[in-house]
Amino acid sequence: MAEKILVVEDNEQNRILMRQILTPHGYDMFEATDGLMGLKMARAHRPDLIIMDIQMPVMNGFMVIRELRNDPELRKTKAIAVTSFAMKGDREKALQAGFDEYITKPVDTRIFPELVRQVLDRAQT
Repeated sequence: MAEKILVVEDNEQNRILMRQILTPHGYDMFEATDGLMGLKMARAHRPDLIIMDIQMPVMNGFMVIRELRNDPELRKTKAIAVTSFAMKGDREKALQAGFDEYITKPVDTRIFPELVRQVLDRAQT
């Protein structure tokens, strides 16, 4: 069965790019355009991985990851923060908040699929 990935991203062009990068790898993908919708979709679809923007309307990525980590059924779901934040300490802040990985925008299309694979592989160990 294909691994399920939920992309939570308010920018349509970024969602399209992630879909174009990841769909050829055989993932079953879902998309949400804001944090609250992402949280609802995570609860409904139980994805293997959530790829989430930090800056979004309704609920930002930090609020969503806090909710996920407090949910007994979703707390172990792997999550990657995708953000335009690139200041010193931002990676550590995202990891401390509960994200499993952190990648900055613009997404490097060469390393992104491998990062996704590595995070999904960690979920199975």
